[in-house]
Amino acid sequence: LHMGKTMKEDLTVVAKYINKLYPPEFNVFSIYAELYHNYFASQAKKNAESHLEDKDIYLLLSWVHNFYPKEMRKDHALAMELDKVKLGSLLPSSLSKELEKKYLDSEEVTVKNLLSKCLDKEIQRWKEDKEPEKLNGHFQSELLGIFVIQSIYSGQKRAEDISKAVGEELSCRLLKELPAFLRSYRDAFEDFKEKSKKHRYYKPILIANINNCWNFR
Repeated sequence: LHMGKTMKEDLTVVAKYINKLYPPEFNVFSIYAELYHNYFASQAKKNAESHLEDKDIYLLLSWVHNFYPKEMRKDHALAMELDKVKLGSLLPSSLSKELEKKYLDSEEVTVKNLLSKCLDKEIQRWKEDKEPEKLNGHFQSELLGIFVIQSIYSGQKRAEDISKAVGEELSCRLLKELPAFLRSYRDAFEDFKEKSKKHRYYKPILIANINNCWNFR
């Protein structure tokens, strides 16, 4: 953040004031921009090659795909001058792809674990002597129907905020996880239907789960 702010502010000063103090053939702005970019890119590469936590990988990819090319280089005070300079990406393509894979693998596992924990909690609720919650006057499981969908949607949205391609890749992965989750849900529900017919709230629990089906569709 400090490097990005410094680069943006300093290049703005170069574009507005310093550039016109030199003859055009000196390419003063280009020289400054390349030096700043090269330093920024070297630091990004150094970070990318070190051990990073998941949140750091996400932040670095956000800089590579989003903040740097869109927020900084498209700034109205710099865009015209920077368009003349071919700066390239903050990271080499191979390193960027490696980080994207790590991020996608991690996010896929995170969402998968969330879905599994959510189902475990729901199964535990079925065992309790408790009536299901009502939403808009109808029995429904807010935990299962809404939380699962939000978990998948949030994962997709975070990935799309990095780049469209990363978002599409994660969507494909999560859409494979959803049927696997639904099969586990169905098997657990069938087991409950078979073994818990004497449960005090057997019928409301059945209704709540049937009402969940519309949300999942």
